[in-house]
Amino acid sequence: MPHVVIEYSANLEASIAPARLVEITHQAVLANPAFELGAVRTRAIRYEHFMIADADPDNAFVAVTIRIGPGRDAATRKAVSEQVAGRLAEALGDAFGQRGLALSVEVCELDDAGMSRKNNLHARMRAKAAGSAA
Repeated sequence: MPHVVIEYSANLEASIAPARLVEITHQAVLANPAFELGAVRTRAIRYEHFMIADADPDNAFVAVTIRIGPGRDAATRKAVSEQVAGRLAEALGDAFGQRGLALSVEVCELDDAGMSRKNNLHARMRAKAAGSAA
């Protein structure tokens, strides 16, 4: 954990590439020491059909949901949310100046009792780091 899902309106691609949204968000999450490199998974979902506020077709949105395992306090969750929102707002500055744009970031703590996981990414990241240190 965390699993990061970026939902965005298709019309936003005129302002920012989806790969850039993923990169900015991924790096912002990793900037918080609460998360390990092998834990972060970030993806984006494009929405063709959407209606925002007054239904102006120029209106756009980015909604980021960050699902994390239990154990991080409210201050950590808030810091992650604000850091991601801040970096995305900066990257979307031109879009904010040209259109209606709604940006939201939500950090949700998952219930460990309802989760099952199998992950070899932590070990792979450690092995890569050891290989580059040699």
